[in-house]
Amino acid sequence: MPGKPPTRTPKAVEVEPGSATSGPPRDTDSEVAVVINGVNKHFGSVHALQGLNARIRYGRLTGLVGPDGAGKTTLMRILTGLLAPNSGHAVVAGFDVVDDNNAIHVATGYMPQRFGLYEDLSVMENMRLYAQLRGMDADRNADLFAELLDFTRLAPFTERLAGKLSGGMKQKLGLACALMARPAVLLLDEPGVGVDPVSRQDLWRMVQALTDEGMAVVWSTAYLDEAERCDSVLLLNEGQLAYDGPPGELTARLTNRSFRLEQVGDQRRAVLAEALDLESVSDGVIQGAGVRVVLRAHAGTEQIAAFAGRADAQLRAVPARFEDAFIDLLGGGPGGTSALAEGLSPVELASDVAVSCRDLTKRFGDFTATDTVSFEVRKGEIFGLLGPNGAGKSTTFKMLCGLLKPTSGEAHVVGLDLRRATGAAKGQLGYMAQKFSLYGLLSVRQNLEFSAGVYGLEGAARQARIEEMVDIFGLQPWLSAAPDSLPLGYKQRLALACAVMHRPPVLFLDEPTSGVDPITRREFWTHINGLARKGVTVMVTTHFMDEAEYCDRVAMLYRARLIALDTPDALKRGAVSDTRPDPTMEDAFIHLVEAEDLADEARSGAAA
Repeated sequence: MPGKPPTRTPKAVEVEPGSATSGPPRDTDSEVAVVINGVNKHFGSVHALQGLNARIRYGRLTGLVGPDGAGKTTLMRILTGLLAPNSGHAVVAGFDVVDDNNAIHVATGYMPQRFGLYEDLSVMENMRLYAQLRGMDADRNADLFAELLDFTRLAPFTERLAGKLSGGMKQKLGLACALMARPAVLLLDEPGVGVDPVSRQDLWRMVQALTDEGMAVVWSTAYLDEAERCDSVLLLNEGQLAYDGPPGELTARLTNRSFRLEQVGDQRRAVLAEALDLESVSDGVIQGAGVRVVLRAHAGTEQIAAFAGRADAQLRAVPARFEDAFIDLLGGGPGGTSALAEGLSPVELASDVAVSCRDLTKRFGDFTATDTVSFEVRKGEIFGLLGPNGAGKSTTFKMLCGLLKPTSGEAHVVGLDLRRATGAAKGQLGYMAQKFSLYGLLSVRQNLEFSAGVYGLEGAARQARIEEMVDIFGLQPWLSAAPDSLPLGYKQRLALACAVMHRPPVLFLDEPTSGVDPITRREFWTHINGLARKGVTVMVTTHFMDEAEYCDRVAMLYRARLIALDTPDALKRGAVSDTRPDPTMEDAFIHLVEAEDLADEARSGAAA
């Protein structure tokens, strides 16, 4: 695979090894691929980066993490020469990002958040175009194309339009284009967002091969399990470097501070809400039938032990995770009370079944997107729909929301047949689409007013509900802004506000936290858990496997078919092995996909 090209000797840039509190780096080590020396960047009055000092080495995978607005993408763009710092210096592969801008474009490969692909061109046409943009003769690089296609496993799909690829395949094509010029430094801006665990596993395989050959790879991510696998991590917060070092060293600070409240069963949402409001608790999440909590430094275990006794739960110490350390370093997660749910009356339905489908099938020509899918979702249940990209999750969602007509089969929402009472059924549900689907030509207030009007809210009640949403989600400073100008976390808040404007008893969430930082995701799930406690039924798709733990049950789709339906804990138990005694939800996901692949091979062999 492409390796490290010749680079010139770095300029005399001062590099000091590192911590977040050290001064400018002082080094001319040939193993240092990137030197960041006192970099500042501001946009008007907004300080995106403030006095940043760091270095990145060849042959290592460096994670770039931080909350939304921390400065991650700004730093990426400076390192690729797309932005110039207002002060300070950055040197990449021996080239100054300002003085040697043209050379920087050759020395770096950059994969932006939205891939940068031309969706109306085929895989091969995209690769040829990127070669030409790099000043390469595409006709003379057939061997390189073949090598990249083999490396990314895209060789069978060269004629497929990029717009028709799954999220994982788009990701691989974006990587192939970024590697076109054999860069010394590869910059990946949130490559795992919206991509399933199997595709992310493929990306890890490819990136590991690149670092083994000496390439420096910077991986910006909102998935902290990804950061945990990096050799080192740069953690940004409000434009400043909060931590620089191996993820394990930060995690070690939380030794004896992570615990699991077990055997809380159906009360886990109430237990989590109460635990998060304890003074001694820094963070907490649901894990299957239990609740995981992290204590504040020097808090002691007395309060949480007493709480466990009141909750009739067993308290067990568990190893800390990098995500625990990340949240704790930034001051802890949100509390356990949802203002959105607090003002909601308990949901009353005529039946305990809120959503159901039977033999639901959707075909697009010869392609079957969803194949005879059947399940029921109970009132007040959080029901997860998981599966690889292209498995049929969004298609199933759209049929259950009345946005897409099934080819065959039937679906009901709160007892209403979606074939015969589509309009009435839509009035009983809220829908939060992938990437939020806000109206870009309308302001934030106009988006709220439009949603209120669509759902039939009128007069004083309409205005009161809009003001309530503004207050709950902190939208007041953004009311005149266009949604596209909002930070990602506020886009998510606005999308949720629009979806729950009419107080629906059923809520559909299609990858609602994709790309959002962990603290914002915690806040979002505080609202969802609160709504479920009031009897709201929630259906959710997600690629964050830790979020699947919040679900009461999970349905797994693969190749348009339902291959598993059970609780998160039961699915994890099915993935237990000698080498994996305590599997995660990601392990369970990959196990189910691999088992289905083996079953398909066996069926094909028997048929032959």
